[in-house]
Amino acid sequence: MGHVTVLALRAVIAVLLAGSLAVQTVMVPLLASDLDGLDEQYAYLRTPLLVIVVLTVLAAQTVLICVWRLVTMARRGTVFSYAAFRYVHIVIGAFVAAALLVFALGALLAPGEAVAPGVVLLVGGIGLAIGGIALVVLVLRMLLAQAVARELEASRMRAELAEVI
Repeated sequence: MGHVTVLALRAVIAVLLAGSLAVQTVMVPLLASDLDGLDEQYAYLRTPLLVIVVLTVLAAQTVLICVWRLVTMARRGTVFSYAAFRYVHIVIGAFVAAALLVFALGALLAPGEAVAPGVVLLVGGIGLAIGGIALVVLVLRMLLAQAVARELEASRMRAELAEVI
C-alpha cells in the first residue's frame, strides 16, 4: 500500500471519527432536546431513538478504528496473518449490529403515524444495504483466509527449499 494512499485513508478516517464524536457530543443532546417536544402519543419513541442513534454511531466508530488498524497492518506488510482476522470479525459484527439497529428503528417507527410508510420502507432498505455490506466484508474475509493459507504454504515451501539447498 502506497504511502500517499495510507495518509489519505488515515486523514479520511480521522475526519470521520472527529465527525462521529461531534455527533455524539453535540447532535445527540440536540436531538434529545428536540424529542422532548414530541406529542404525548409519540413520547415513548424518545429513549429508543436516542439509544439507536448512539449505538449506531458507536458501531461506525468501531469499524473506523478497525480499518485504521488493518491499514497499519497493510502498511507494515503483516495484514496477511491470523491477527488481521480479529479486526475483520469485529468489522463484520459491527455492520451486523448496525443493520439490526436500523431494522429496530424501522420497527419502532412503523406503528402509528409518526412517519410515513415510505420512510419506514427506506429505513428497511438502508438496513438491508448495511447487511449487504456485512456480507461483502465476509466474502473479503474468505479471500483473506485464502491469502493467509497461501502465504503459509509459500513460507513452508521456502523453508523446505532452503533445507534442500
